[in-house]
Amino acid sequence: MSDEPEKSSLYTGGGDTGKTSLLGGMRVAKSHPRMEAIGAIDELNSAIGVAIAQLDSADLAEMLTDIQNHLFNLGAELAAERHGRMTEALRTNEEQVHGLEVLIDQMDSQLPELKQFVLPGGHPAAAQLHVARSVCRRAERELVRLSESTPVNPQDIAYLNRLSDLLFVAAREVNRQHGLLDVPWRKG
Repeated sequence: MSDEPEKSSLYTGGGDTGKTSLLGGMRVAKSHPRMEAIGAIDELNSAIGVAIAQLDSADLAEMLTDIQNHLFNLGAELAAERHGRMTEALRTNEEQVHGLEVLIDQMDSQLPELKQFVLPGGHPAAAQLHVARSVCRRAERELVRLSESTPVNPQDIAYLNRLSDLLFVAAREVNRQHGLLDVPWRKG
């Protein structure tokens, strides 16, 4: 019997040198702007998952789960070396961006008018949606940074921009559902 543990299929050791593989096999540094954008989108997806785990609303959870699936597609699109037929089905399009706008408008119409900035917080699920919103903004910045050196689908950037707005409105909606008021920012 060997003292060596059996190798798991979960780890390969291929990234031990600080490089990782894109879909198609090309190796890049883990610090490459493409990997920074993919990592931020992965972190966003996880932050949304934590929010879903705290929600009481099945409708909101379903909407956010659909968004999580799209974020996986977006990450796969970014991980592909080229935009071939495989990634065409994954590409963000104007309809998906517009779909977020419709959801924002629907939720926002149920909320009190916003007359000032509000602090992140309230119900734990709302607070987590605010965390997801701020991670979304970072993912958007990373994607913009990537676009400065590599062609990026402009709808991906638009999608993340709208998604951060949706997450803000969703946080406010969760607070409304729990009878909690937004906490206004006090200047000074």
